[in-house]
Amino acid sequence: MISKPTSNPLYVMLLLLGVVFSSCKEEKIGDVENIPGLGGDTWAQSNIDKWILDNMTTPYNISVKYKWDQFEFSDITKNLVPPDEKQIIPLLSSIDKAWAKPYTEIAGKVFFNKYSPKIFVLSGSVEYNLDGSVTGGQAEGGRKIVMMGINTFKIKGMPGYDAKTDSIFAKFFIFHVIQHEFGHILHMNKNYPAEYKSISAGKYYGANWINFNDEDALRDGFVSSYAASGFDDDFVETIAIMLMEGKQGFDKMVNSIPDGTSDKGTTRTQAQAALRQKEAMIVAYYKNSWNIDFYELQKKTRSAMLELF
Repeated sequence: MISKPTSNPLYVMLLLLGVVFSSCKEEKIGDVENIPGLGGDTWAQSNIDKWILDNMTTPYNISVKYKWDQFEFSDITKNLVPPDEKQIIPLLSSIDKAWAKPYTEIAGKVFFNKYSPKIFVLSGSVEYNLDGSVTGGQAEGGRKIVMMGINTFKIKGMPGYDAKTDSIFAKFFIFHVIQHEFGHILHMNKNYPAEYKSISAGKYYGANWINFNDEDALRDGFVSSYAASGFDDDFVETIAIMLMEGKQGFDKMVNSIPDGTSDKGTTRTQAQAALRQKEAMIVAYYKNSWNIDFYELQKKTRSAMLELF
């Protein structure tokens, strides 16, 4: 699961919930063959379904569930809204361009089709949690990824696109989520070296990560506050940031760490050294475990991201 604090105004939303209670009455059950959901619902195949078949299912063996089913989500008590159908194709074509194609071009379809998730479930909105965080996606068993907040997804060329806000939202709630969750899938199949855990040992925030911002985390040698929550999320968060921001963007992050010492006693030199160690270990992991040139993958991913935003 990947979450984000709501301290950034971009992610803050006021939800006004109206609950209406009414009495019920008993009625005859009628013809059970006509009860929706028993035996599976069917609907006429649309242009969206054909597009998914031609561009996701056939080439990658990935199915996409966009018809609403609240039980696909881990917490059925959360108030979510269905995806807007006009968002489906722009969203999936962007994912194909900036995630699937870079991986298939560098690692090949055999690798990608074997380890990529087999179903995407789409939600129009994100989950707002009691601790103040926002859940933008979930992965289940390495086979299913839930993507949330797609109703506000916009890229260049879409009506009303604002580079300052829409690019941030789409990058975090869509691309960050999928890169993060795919990173989990990879390390669950072939784990990263145990030495990775020693790089920032004693610096992790644990469950208190929600009380730190990304700037705090960077000064302690993490790419984000969520990366500082634990070893596994540190590993996949670093992968996600490195791929999305590119080599130049990651270098800029490392070089931007200010002089001085963090509240946890981390110096600028120590924080930079930790990030460089993590970078080197991730590059080696991709090469040794998957025979993937990470820097080439990073270059292709970043190039695609720049075309979208």
